[in-house]
Amino acid sequence: MRRMKTAARLTVLALMLHALPGALAASKSPQHVPKQYTIEQFMATTSISGASFSRDEKNILFTSNESGLPNVYTQPVGGGKPVALTQSTTDSTYAVGYFRTDDRFLFTRDKGGNEQNHLFVRELDGSEKDLTPGDKLKASFAGWSADGGAFYVLSNERDPKFFDLYRYDAKTYARALLYKNENGMTPDRISRDERWIALEKPNTTSDSDIYLYDLSKGELKHITPHQGTASYSASTFDPASKRLFFTSNEGGEFNTLRTYDLATGAVALHEKADWDVFGSGYSLDGRFRITVVDNDGSQTVRVVEGADEKPVALPKLPGGEMRGVTFSPSGKLMAFYLNGDRAPSNLFVYDLKTKKTTQLTQSLNKEIDPNDLVEAEVVRFKSFDGMVIPSIYYKPKGLAPGAKAPAVIFVHGGPGGQTRRGYSALMQYLANHGYAVLGINNRGSSGYGKTFNTADDGKHGREPLWDCVEAKTYLASLGNIDPDRIGIMGGSYGGYMTLAALAFRPEAFKVGIDIFGVSNWVRTLESIPPYWESQRKALYQEIGDPVKDKDFLVATSPLFHAKEIRRPLMVIQGKNDPRVIKPESDEIVEAVKSNKVPVEYVVFDDEGHGFSKKKNQLVANARMLEFLDKYLKPTGARGQAEVNTSR
Repeated sequence: MRRMKTAARLTVLALMLHALPGALAASKSPQHVPKQYTIEQFMATTSISGASFSRDEKNILFTSNESGLPNVYTQPVGGGKPVALTQSTTDSTYAVGYFRTDDRFLFTRDKGGNEQNHLFVRELDGSEKDLTPGDKLKASFAGWSADGGAFYVLSNERDPKFFDLYRYDAKTYARALLYKNENGMTPDRISRDERWIALEKPNTTSDSDIYLYDLSKGELKHITPHQGTASYSASTFDPASKRLFFTSNEGGEFNTLRTYDLATGAVALHEKADWDVFGSGYSLDGRFRITVVDNDGSQTVRVVEGADEKPVALPKLPGGEMRGVTFSPSGKLMAFYLNGDRAPSNLFVYDLKTKKTTQLTQSLNKEIDPNDLVEAEVVRFKSFDGMVIPSIYYKPKGLAPGAKAPAVIFVHGGPGGQTRRGYSALMQYLANHGYAVLGINNRGSSGYGKTFNTADDGKHGREPLWDCVEAKTYLASLGNIDPDRIGIMGGSYGGYMTLAALAFRPEAFKVGIDIFGVSNWVRTLESIPPYWESQRKALYQEIGDPVKDKDFLVATSPLFHAKEIRRPLMVIQGKNDPRVIKPESDEIVEAVKSNKVPVEYVVFDDEGHGFSKKKNQLVANARMLEFLDKYLKPTGARGQAEVNTSR
């Protein structure tokens, strides 16, 4: 579960994981009629992530789903064919990084999406070793020591509720316990001199604190006492281990980057923007500092060099925004991703001396012309109470003059998530087949200030849902959207919002697609994984206490109001989902079927909270389009389904 309203907000159940320029009425001038692509063509696109340079800086390690599910690959920094270093055919495998002294590397893997991740090493002979063996534990990588002679691991093997911090020797894998977590504070950052550990404590979903643990003295200190609501999140220690960089929105709407002097306790503002500063980090050699800013649904990267923090000129490439910046050990090379609305992430390497930029990957299927895809727009509309709701809008190309398109409102997860610009295979697939898509950032979304972020607290199933209903009114006002053919869909918390819309505003939307969404808040809050213990109270404050607030939770849980659902519903679920468990979907499906309402139910036996395997993504996306075509396309205009999948 990601953080949500704390510096990067605890994700309740993620769960579990621009002004509009003029009217959008159809132009009378001739329009480009895009080619329509099949789901197989969209799924032939490759998704890649992560970057780690080898010790000699000749190769780079990353994760790719080229094989059909995520595996670890390496590729020469000067270009060449990627080589698979793991060949899992059953479980998704994600690269962590190369060792500092040789070509061993760390990676993480779970089983069928159950999120019980273990940390593995691939030895030089190609064998794999589980460094965190055992049943019913969850482990994650927590960083390298300054000299690369050790690495840090978080594991809840001792107590399922809390994560302890261990130090592993990089040669022998012998480990030592650095911090025994008995108070629910999450170890987050370790200083390069290995004296300090920054820990984070969530108080509510919008309020958090940072504590410092002094390993040399065994002392714990609270460094962020404050009045009122404010979030604090550790970013990095400086290379000299003299300051802790952290983000906070205390005293304002947006997160700024601040420093805490470890010797004196002095706090200073270091960097700010007009939007949230996500965080900051240093290159391995300490020469560069990177800052990432959330810029109205997009991302901006800043890099500075040296003690005087001279701005570094970054390569400017068309068609997207820079993401995932990583420096090589010497600081001579910089890897980054370029991601755009019409272009999935591609990996680049930039030589800071020669200023040469090399593109290593071509992720988009070569059969797809980017000109046929949609460039998203940031739009805003006023909701029922005047609150301005920012959204990401995909307008289908080739809409004939006077024609009105069907539309779908897409609700993100969270509830403290954010729909942002960038490539989305699903949204492009729907737009390519004639659907307008509005990715709504309803109240409670992150990225738009503290007040907006907290405006949904204790109001789920009400005000945030009403924003979605107003989004339908907004779409209908554009003149080229058919108000009688608007649906709603979303995953995780967005799936809950879809069910809530059909149950509590049954007249509003023509159809709904619930992707592993909550139907019964009481059960979901009672069945959260034990390792969410440190966030339990915060979740209860955000959503409701399953004992004290049971009546409210029943009133806002769609399962208990399923008799009101009378519009066609599709539900998609992973069998191994630990966040929104399968009974959440089983029961809403049966309840809605009893209303004699059309329901389609798709279950993947080898997935969890989110679908990582291409074969399952293909089926899910194809089934969603078939469902929408069946109920939102007028008779005689329904597109033929691209694939026939077994039910």
